[in-house]
Amino acid sequence: MKKLLLIFSVFVVALSAQAQFPWGPQSKIMTDSIHSDILNAVRRYTVYLPASYETQPQRTYPVLYLLHGMSGVNTSWFNDQRAKDVLDQLIASGEACEMIVVSPDAGGNPMVEWNGYFNMPGWAYEDFFYKEFLPFVEKTYRIKGDKGHRAIAGLSMGGGGATSYAQRHPDMFGSVYAISALMNIPAGSENPTPDPKSKMNLLTKSVIDNSCVRYVQEADDARKNDLRSVAWFVDCGDDDFLLDRNIEFFQAMRNAGIPCQFRVRDGGHTNEYWHTALFTALPFVTRNFEK
Repeated sequence: MKKLLLIFSVFVVALSAQAQFPWGPQSKIMTDSIHSDILNAVRRYTVYLPASYETQPQRTYPVLYLLHGMSGVNTSWFNDQRAKDVLDQLIASGEACEMIVVSPDAGGNPMVEWNGYFNMPGWAYEDFFYKEFLPFVEKTYRIKGDKGHRAIAGLSMGGGGATSYAQRHPDMFGSVYAISALMNIPAGSENPTPDPKSKMNLLTKSVIDNSCVRYVQEADDARKNDLRSVAWFVDCGDDDFLLDRNIEFFQAMRNAGIPCQFRVRDGGHTNEYWHTALFTALPFVTRNFEK
């Protein structure tokens, strides 16, 4: 009897240990920071490392830069839109490849913190991204670091940022997935605060100056050819206040003869919509990594 009880106890302990410490390597979410000389500030970022990252130390990976929306921060995609859960699920099913996902911090409370992915007076964020952040990340982590293995995506402000980045740097990104994207400022919202020098007004002006719609409308043949070298996907809810801006962008791309997938799904400008978008976005960038 004592022997049976001992065996049973060992079996229970083993099951408990397996529940707490699942066998096999696991993906990881890490948050770190970089000091920017350009911004004269420390900027945090969050990175997703796939399960094989530690067990295959010679392996390199494609990278997806995932940009948050206004008032979001580097952790928002993982806390609010549950990106790790979707990545783990789709990688396990084979619908997405193992990749490194990087989300930089370009936000916070827009009334008191700088928000935005563009250069503006007092905040040269785009210079920071290309001259400091991206080179640092791709040197620190085992990233393939070429156009064919580099994608960018984002939601709302980050969707417009991702689109504009790929428009003006088509040699760097193979694919773009823009969700509920701020492709331009809606009419009547050009001056959100009475103070023209407020952070919110400067952000708004930077979006107008870098209008994704106008960039396509004004494209010459050389620019159009550059844009055709990128795979484009636009995804916006039918109840989203930015739907018209996304339709305008798609129409501009269509008129210019630039292939662009466009989906309008049921939903609004919400965390749940952005979470579900990942189930299409991650297979999309995977397919383009593998070309």
